[in-house]
Amino acid sequence: MIKRIHVNQHNIRANTKGANLPVLTVKCYNSNHKVNEVHFNAGVLKYSPDKPLACGAKVWIETTEPVVLPELGITI
Repeated sequence: MIKRIHVNQHNIRANTKGANLPVLTVKCYNSNHKVNEVHFNAGVLKYSPDKPLACGAKVWIETTEPVVLPELGITI
């Protein structure tokens, strides 16, 4: 299963104004996890300005390897 990891620029901007939001999103086929830390062994960094993800991300990491989300205590 492919997982996509990208940075949420809106949350970064909000955090500079005093919010405390997670800035990374890990997308799977059936879920989205918002965190500040992601561990994975291998992936591909992609840039696709002409065909962004549905959320608008133009740069992301794709991996089929297990992804560990320490904040949530899960591996997907």
